[in-house]
Formats: sequence, structure tokens, C-alpha cells
Amino acid sequence: MIRVLFILLLAFFLHPVKAQELFVYSEPASNMPSKTIGIRAGSTVMTDKNPVHNTIMFTPEIMYGFSRDFMLHAEGFFTDFNKSFAFNGGALYAKCRLISMDDVHSHVRMSAFTRVAMNKNPIHQEAIDLNGYNSGYEAGIVQTILRNRVALSSGLSFLYATDNLDNKFIYGDRRRAAVSYNFSFGKLLIPKEYISYKQLNINGMLEVLGQSNINTKKNFMDLAPSLQFIIQSKMRIDLGYRFPIINDLSRTMPRNFLIRIEYNFFNAVE
Repeated sequence: MIRVLFILLLAFFLHPVKAQELFVYSEPASNMPSKTIGIRAGSTVMTDKNPVHNTIMFTPEIMYGFSRDFMLHAEGFFTDFNKSFAFNGGALYAKCRLISMDDVHSHVRMSAFTRVAMNKNPIHQEAIDLNGYNSGYEAGIVQTILRNRVALSSGLSFLYATDNLDNKFIYGDRRRAAVSYNFSFGKLLIPKEYISYKQLNINGMLEVLGQSNINTKKNFMDLAPSLQFIIQSKMRIDLGYRFPIINDLSRTMPRNFLIRIEYNFFNAVE
């Protein structure tokens, strides 16, 4: 598996391709344009083998670009964990751009981000997930490079899980903290040549997503290939599949399919 991953990474580096900084499973360092409002609706289908069944998580989200350097997301979590579709919590995500270096055929962005999440579900996995499973907070750094029209991004963050309202974190106080990381790679598949912003863009991506518990040193690492469709530079459709290649840190449903639709209203605020 490591050899396959290495070959895939080489393919991304060696082929001269176009790219966009719009990843499916992680946020890049670049911000959305100032005064832009974005809305998202995502649906994740998660598979549990013991016993075999599927669970759906629906995540509506609204985003706003306050300026070129600061943006904010607010999202909600709806799941059928308890065999009935219900609201389980929400999160706020903020990102502030720290560094921006532009050149003719490349640029580098670095941003700091934070997330605060609230959830009321019982805690049933050792891994910390602030996207629908755990209450808590996260703070980190992300860097994205666009060079020779290849988009590369990496992020590192610290996570801390609190109790889920009346549901205590059952794994003990010493296991509440973790380090999360990601490496993301993307290229533009279609079109081969830009003529108009109305052209359909199709991006292919591969992301590596991982976490390590600070106390136990247990970890997981996932691969997440995906396709992304950009319509008239305003509408975005994401299709992805995430699966584990290392899974020492217990999770209830490590495999999932994702479909998400996003629409952006540029210059929505005067």
C-alpha cells in the first residue's frame, strides 16, 4: 500500500497539469473571496460491518468571506445514529490567512484555523471527530502551494474532545487530546484549455487524512480519492470515498461515501 501511495504521489508531481485549490475532505490555505456567501449541503453515507448497516449524516453549511484574510463557516449535523433522523449538533470554523506569496506561475498560502463543535450523541469511538461525533475544539495550520499548476496542501492541528453535553467522554481524560494531519493533491482533468469561465471543470484529487492520539500513540490513516465538478465557477459538486489503510485507533464507521453541493454568491454584501 505504501508503494502504491508513493507512485500516486509521483504521478501528481511529475505530470504538468492544471489545478484548483478546492479540496473535498480538507480546507486549503486560500480563503473564499471577500464579501462572498457560500452555501453547502453534504451527505455522508457511512458503513459499519458489525453488524452490517449504513448510517447517513447530513451537514448543511453556510460560509462567509469577511475579507481576503478571514472567513467563517457554520454547519449543522443531522444523523440517523439512533434509527431516526435528528439534529445532533453543530460547529463553527474560522480561518485567517497569515502568509501569501505570489509569482507568475505559482503561489504559496499559509493560514491558521480553528474549529469549535458541539454534539449531543453518545461517544462510541476512541478517535476524535469534530465533524458530527465529538464536542470539543481544534486549532491548526494549513499550507497550500500552487506550482506548475499542481495544487498541494498540508495541514497539522491539535484536537481536544470535551464531553458531549450529558454524554461523558468514556475513554478517560488522558485520551482527550490528539494530533490530526492531512496531505492533499489535486489536478484539473477537464478542460485541457480555458476558453470561458462557463466551461465545466473536473478536478481529480487524492487526500491522505490521519490522526494520532497523544497519550496512547494509536493512530489511523485514510486515503480519500475524489472527483469535483465546478460549474460556471459558482457551483461545485463533490464526490468522494474515504477508506482506512491504517486503523489502530478505533472508529465505528471508518469507510464512507460523500456527496456535497456548494453554491457561491459573489459580492453578495456591499
